[in-house]
Amino acid sequence: MKVIITFPTSRMEAEIFETPTGRAIYNALPLRRNVNTWGDEIYFEIPVQTELETGARAEVSVGDLAYWPNMPAFCIFFGPTPVSNGSQPVAASRVNVFGKIADVNPELLRRIANGVNVSVERLN
Repeated sequence: MKVIITFPTSRMEAEIFETPTGRAIYNALPLRRNVNTWGDEIYFEIPVQTELETGARAEVSVGDLAYWPNMPAFCIFFGPTPVSNGSQPVAASRVNVFGKIADVNPELLRRIANGVNVSVERLN
C-alpha cells in the first residue's frame, strides 16, 4: 500500500505494510494534521486505536513509520531522538512499525517545524 506524505516544503512516498496497524492507518486516510517534533522524529495524532503487535519495539530505523499508542500517533523517524544513544532513532516507548519512507532525506525533514501541516494520502 503506497502513500504520499506532504509537508509545505516537501513530499515523499512511503509504503504501508500489510499488518493490522498498517491496514488500520491506511483505512483512516486521508489525514491532515499539525505535527510535533522530538529530536529527529516527526509525529502527529491520528484517529486510530490499535494494540501493540508482536514485535513492537522502541529501537527503530531511519525512515520507519510507526504507530505510538500513547497518543495515539503516526511517527516518522529520520535520526536520533532525545532517548537515543547514538545515531539510531529510539521511540519514547514501544511502537508498531507499520511502514517505510521510500527515499528518506533527513536534512529536509529536519527543516519541518512544530505546528507545520502534514497530509497523508493514498497513492492511486
